[in-house]
Amino acid sequence: MQYIEDLKEGDRIKEVYLCKKLVNALTKTGKAYQTVTLQDKTGSVDGKVWEPDSPGIGEFEEGDYIWVTGDVTIFNNNNQVNIRQLSRAAEGEYDPKEYVPASERNTEDMYGELLAMIATVKVPYLRKLLEHFFVDDEQFKTQFSFHSAAKSVHHGFVGGLLEHTLSVTNVCDFFAKNYPFLDRDLLITAAICHDIGKVKELSPYPKNDYTDEGQLLGHIMIGACMIRDAIDGIEGFPEVKKNELLHCILSHHGELEFGSPKKPALVEAIALSFADNVDAKMETMREALYTGKNVSYKWQGFNRYIDSNIRRTSPEEYTEDGI
Repeated sequence: MQYIEDLKEGDRIKEVYLCKKLVNALTKTGKAYQTVTLQDKTGSVDGKVWEPDSPGIGEFEEGDYIWVTGDVTIFNNNNQVNIRQLSRAAEGEYDPKEYVPASERNTEDMYGELLAMIATVKVPYLRKLLEHFFVDDEQFKTQFSFHSAAKSVHHGFVGGLLEHTLSVTNVCDFFAKNYPFLDRDLLITAAICHDIGKVKELSPYPKNDYTDEGQLLGHIMIGACMIRDAIDGIEGFPEVKKNELLHCILSHHGELEFGSPKKPALVEAIALSFADNVDAKMETMREALYTGKNVSYKWQGFNRYIDSNIRRTSPEEYTEDGI
């Protein structure tokens, strides 16, 4: 298979890809064309159908697996496929596993680690809240285990939500050990629950796109509502602790301009926002610099998510002329 991460300028491709997105548009002269986002498990690339009415272009829709024949060119420093022929692929002509990016970690192992962390929460009503989602609700468990954490940016793959949540929780566990004045049970509960709204904000793979609810409310609001509703069913859950937990969820992006309805006002909320930001930034750098076949130590250019020009750290044997 010709994986997208391996494509380079000048390649002629004839391969099945997932049509993740289809946009019909017009050139400046009013001529119709199509932009097709092609995806496999290694990434995505934009394709252009400049002659959508030609005999070689068959009918297709978003979410279809499609045969693509075309040439790889460069546009704005990125690969682009000029599509010459296109048709729907038949069942048996593709393996769906080849088209869904997934965590490199084992999902069952990660979920087991998350359950072990839940078992360390000592406050009964907080542990009961966690068990409501992560032990008792089979549908939620399945959704959470295989959901992505984002449409793009970081952890945008199957199992990404679980991987991100576990990592944020581990960072918060470290914070609690290093700063003993933190309410560990509140912080760990908030860390495990901070992104649960993403199971409703984003549709599952292969679409992995914003739902109507996600567009209108966003995962922070959705998650806070899910937690509030669950708490209301737990007898004896203190009102003040309910509000503190909800505050941690509502403020976990740290700043109003980053989507948080509130800025952190509790030390646990600050710790959670830092842990979330650290894991998001580290994964963004990993995906940009340490995945695929790119092993260059040259500057990679401006990354808008990091807000800086980035490159790999050089090994001992590195020189400016290369290694």
